Amino acid sequence: MECLLIKRAIIKLTGAVQGVGFRPFVYNLARRYRLNGFVLNDGKGVFIEVEGEEKVIKDFILSIHNEKPRLANIFSQSVEFSEELKNYEDFKILESNSNTEKNVFILPDISTCDECLRELYDPSDRRYMYPFINCTNCGPRFSIIKKLPYDRENTTMKKFKMCPECKREYTDPSNRRFHAQPNACPVCGPEIFLYTKDKQLIAKSLEAIEILKSLILKGKIVAVKGIGGFHLVCDATNDTSVSTLRERKKRFEKPFAVMFKDLETIKKYGEPSDFDEILITSAEKPIVLIKKRENTDLSDKIAPDIDKIGVFLPYSPIHHLLLTITGKPLVMTSANLSDEPIVKDNDEAFEKLSNFTDYILIHNRDIKNRVDDSVVFSVKDKMFFIRKSRGYAPLPVKLPFKLKNKVLAVGGHQKVTIAFGIDDKAFISQHIGDLETVSSQQNFEEIINTFFELYNFFPDVVVSDLHPFYYSTKWAKEFTSNFDIKLIQVQHHYAHALSLMADNQIQNEKILAVCWDGTGYGADGNLWGGEFLVCDYTGFNRVFHFDYFKLLGGEKAVKEPKRVALSILFKIFGKDALNLNLPPVREISEKQIESFYIIWEKGLKSPLSSSVGRLFDAVASLLNIRQTLSYEGQSGMIIEKFYDHTVKDHYSYEIKNGLIKYDNTFIDLIFDKSEVSVKVSRFINTLVRIILDVSKEFDLPVGFSGGVFQNRVLLNLLIEKGNKKKFLYHKNVPPNDGGISLGQVIYNQFL
Repeated sequence: MECLLIKRAIIKLTGAVQGVGFRPFVYNLARRYRLNGFVLNDGKGVFIEVEGEEKVIKDFILSIHNEKPRLANIFSQSVEFSEELKNYEDFKILESNSNTEKNVFILPDISTCDECLRELYDPSDRRYMYPFINCTNCGPRFSIIKKLPYDRENTTMKKFKMCPECKREYTDPSNRRFHAQPNACPVCGPEIFLYTKDKQLIAKSLEAIEILKSLILKGKIVAVKGIGGFHLVCDATNDTSVSTLRERKKRFEKPFAVMFKDLETIKKYGEPSDFDEILITSAEKPIVLIKKRENTDLSDKIAPDIDKIGVFLPYSPIHHLLLTITGKPLVMTSANLSDEPIVKDNDEAFEKLSNFTDYILIHNRDIKNRVDDSVVFSVKDKMFFIRKSRGYAPLPVKLPFKLKNKVLAVGGHQKVTIAFGIDDKAFISQHIGDLETVSSQQNFEEIINTFFELYNFFPDVVVSDLHPFYYSTKWAKEFTSNFDIKLIQVQHHYAHALSLMADNQIQNEKILAVCWDGTGYGADGNLWGGEFLVCDYTGFNRVFHFDYFKLLGGEKAVKEPKRVALSILFKIFGKDALNLNLPPVREISEKQIESFYIIWEKGLKSPLSSSVGRLFDAVASLLNIRQTLSYEGQSGMIIEKFYDHTVKDHYSYEIKNGLIKYDNTFIDLIFDKSEVSVKVSRFINTLVRIILDVSKEFDLPVGFSGGVFQNRVLLNLLIEKGNKKKFLYHKNVPPNDGGISLGQVIYNQFL
């Protein structure tokens, strides 16, 4: 009779393996294979020891990978076999070991799963209509965690003592709520409370939702506390409500996102592609930009002058209840003052949101980490991020190599994210936003400190942008000086290129990086934004760029396209531009335009720029689409809707001595007697032709980064043209400045 060889296996797994039901999964799997031992969480991931026949253990390990929980993602595995047995008598789930180095992945917040939704609406279930229903497969994660490992005592749920029934579920490895850290019910868990804006309690629990419904349907503006912060909410079909919200928030045109109760309702208001539907219904539940339907009852003030709408589905039980009970699409926009972080705390809500709202719905589960909603769009079945946050952050991006240092990257100034790099991973924060205000700067520092504490991390090197006046740059200089740490600064567009390379797992090869955006501090002190860089991880060569023009008034030109248009007219026609009967000239008085010409001629407060983003602004002004802007990228978003795919020709241009000369492009556009849609189409076609012409000069993959490549029309045309050339696009981070922290992380690698 053959003697079976019994061995002990030590298995270590890293990745998204905590907070996803991994330990009960391993427990039940081990029992199935009749293996004895234990499983526990530690600072690096999941640690497993099993004893049994070697072949059975190998089958067990294979099943871990093939059958792992839906939300789990195994990054690495090590297995060591030993003949030294410990003679375990059964298989157990042991308490977490928190005394090891912290290198585990923190999971994002996950939308309510279908099983919990069925219970939410089941009158016989003890969690019927309970606004905090969750299980191992769904619910808050990152927003409630204080420190690792991810156990209840390390979250904001610590103060809620589980009732006997919840405790039974929590300790039963066969139960869906085994070690679901936010597990709770109406008996023992968090509650919701409805207040007037001056802090008078009106109602709590389900009654609060019922009253809130009637208030919303009467046109009131309400603040609702969700997973990662507060939303400002109103009836999206009520023009007066939407207008009131815009007036109170001083957000006059920037689109509002709208939450719908289900996908079928979304289809009544928009035209999602099949791929859009996958994104909309995914576990992450991001805001997805889709084409807006005409002639619906949705307020025209939701997204003025653009043909897209940001739609998303409820992702928390509170949202589900609110959408079901009201039966209306609801505006759900981040509750914050202009350029400030989203409000997350109850006291802060009463202090800061009372001017915006009529009523405030709070709950008593604290939010530790504020998290905005993620925003995505699709082109030809490819997903692109505009903002990567809830549902995705802070999962790491795998790097194509191991870093030699622990790195902190602090991003730029707008759409900021921070990142830290360790080994072959870059952990990128949730969306932080623009660092314009004291509150946003405090939030920036708070998030850095949170990451330090969560991961027990301290950098060997800090990487910032070159721009001397960015708050992130100033902070990095002060921080590195205080702690005697090395500071490295990287040029903005090279950081974009590096981000793109890491995002596409480029290793040793060079690429031609096309980096187009609104602005970035250039190596020559000018404002870059229309760059072609031949680069690898060791450095870059700026091989082509758009010819410089002057930004009249500097920052003022960013919000006034007419200034950019005038500058280009002065560049092409000189003082004769004053006599042209064109919209930007007509927009300004004769005396003022004379002053603009003097400012342009003498270069007073008029830095040089090569920005393609600003060229879009100039086109918007010349075609009288917009003369002033109320939010960044507005001109590009409006221009998109004019594009006509039947127009195939383009304007003229010149590529000479490393410069993209666009004078003829604008002369053609100015004297073109065609409709606006034809002019817009020819302009965008010209940009595509320029890319194709320059790329012919280099036998290299061509990659696209920078905010301009959020333009869906431009991306669509490039993807169509990219069949003869290897084109690279962002996958895991936004093409805008939200992605440059990834590029900064790897900049020091080859210095």
